[in-house]
Amino acid sequence: MPSGVVVLTDRRVARRPLVEVVAAAAGGGVRWVVLREKDLPRAERVALAAELRAILAEVGGTLVVAGPDPLDGDAVHLPAAGPYPPPAVGLVGRSCHDATELARLTTEDYATISPVFPTKTKPGYGPPLNTSGLAMLAQVSPVPALALGGIETPEQVQACVEAKAAGVAVLGAIMRAENPAEAATTLTRAFDEAVTPMPRSWHETTEAQPSTATTGDNT
Repeated sequence: MPSGVVVLTDRRVARRPLVEVVAAAAGGGVRWVVLREKDLPRAERVALAAELRAILAEVGGTLVVAGPDPLDGDAVHLPAAGPYPPPAVGLVGRSCHDATELARLTTEDYATISPVFPTKTKPGYGPPLNTSGLAMLAQVSPVPALALGGIETPEQVQACVEAKAAGVAVLGAIMRAENPAEAATTLTRAFDEAVTPMPRSWHETTEAQPSTATTGDNT
């Protein structure tokens, strides 16, 4: 199941060749990548998918393909518009934007909820849900929900986790980064810290210990 930082691809905004960016992101801790590039001919997408799967396999990662065709794989991410029912593959996600679309989910394994924040990739797309809207939709979602849209900073990652997102899906934060490995490391660390309970301080721990003093013998 996708979790942590999930990277969506867009070779048109990437600062470096897409395969290099994905390799760098994987080196920075990313384990889930959604291949978009829907404008490419199928043969080119199949070849690209094979390259990216090989990169992710080295780190135990998974490639998900946007659209109903898994491109010789076993994981797809579908648009809200369809198809319904989902294809019978190993892993299925779907883009959702409101409670009505979440209610249509049947056998999907996860959903993305968007747009959480204003996004450079789709300016004017929205209005943004903000974390309050994300929290409301994550609560009613029948499957784990990933936050998507305009997530670029550790603070935003933290806010999405606090809103009960199972992961954060990012595009521009990695594709446009001068150093995608560093960007991936920063966001992945922020997610890990957000989902890991902070240990209590030594002072709190010692105060919580039961007293060993005796109160006297009443026998």
